[in-house]
Amino acid sequence: MVGMKSKDLVPSATVKFFGAGTAACIADLVTFPLDTAKVRLQIQGESQKAEGGNAVKYRGVFGTITTMVRTEGPRSLYNGLVAGLQRQMSFASVRIGLYDSMKQFYTRGTESAGIVIRLMAGCTTGAMAVAFAQPTDVVKVRFQAQVRLADGGKRYNGTLDAYKTIARDEGVRGLWKGCMPNITRNAIVNCAELVTYDMIKELILKYDLMTDNLPCHFTAAFGAGFCTTIVASPVDVVKTRFMNSGSGQYSSAVNCALTMLRHEGPTAFYKGFMPSFLRLGSWNIVMFVTYEQIKRGMTRTQQYWESPF
Repeated sequence: MVGMKSKDLVPSATVKFFGAGTAACIADLVTFPLDTAKVRLQIQGESQKAEGGNAVKYRGVFGTITTMVRTEGPRSLYNGLVAGLQRQMSFASVRIGLYDSMKQFYTRGTESAGIVIRLMAGCTTGAMAVAFAQPTDVVKVRFQAQVRLADGGKRYNGTLDAYKTIARDEGVRGLWKGCMPNITRNAIVNCAELVTYDMIKELILKYDLMTDNLPCHFTAAFGAGFCTTIVASPVDVVKTRFMNSGSGQYSSAVNCALTMLRHEGPTAFYKGFMPSFLRLGSWNIVMFVTYEQIKRGMTRTQQYWESPF
């Protein structure tokens, strides 16, 4: 990321790697109910078709949250939190923590990186992160989508049970379901999120609009969240539907997208847009602000241990 002027304050790759994972976990803890509401809204047309008139209807972000609390209890808002935190620790550490290292790799160690290099770095780390974290993403989405059955039972009884059940019923490939749309989605998200944040922050500092501090990080993160939601929403909806689908429901991610378009129209690709924006906007703000502070804190601690006097 831009903004670190002095050489002795530049965080190491290790600091960025673990700092990104930690900041992403904190952001997930804060915004997880919004993410769960987004998933429920995105799969609504699909669940209503499967369950007929008995399916619960959700209206808007806060209406969805209210309905879930009333019908399933407050804990339902945090369904899949364990898998979500597992995902962020492995996922964000790679896609965000290695972004600067990938930029340096493409520029062969120089500090100057144009828009093309930044986009390449974002695409690369986004795809790498999916390779590590796809099973955790599948389990997280399944938990967020599951509704308590009429007999009080659930689709999965716990995080480990979900991993085992999916592997047993759908094969190991089931844990990698939606991998291609997820790679596509995360390449887009990473480019929109990291490159936008990087460039907004760089412009703010270049024209001395703010100093490299919390207001600057807040503004850049908010802009990154808005741009990311607009660009990534259609792919995100397809990814969510496909990963949550039963065996044989869709032959591929493309088939899932075409089925949505045929049965629900083009607006289906922007289902859950408001919770997506609320979630991505707030997630970006919490994550980037926390990440910048963690980087500074860890770097100062590292420097103190290396030269305490």
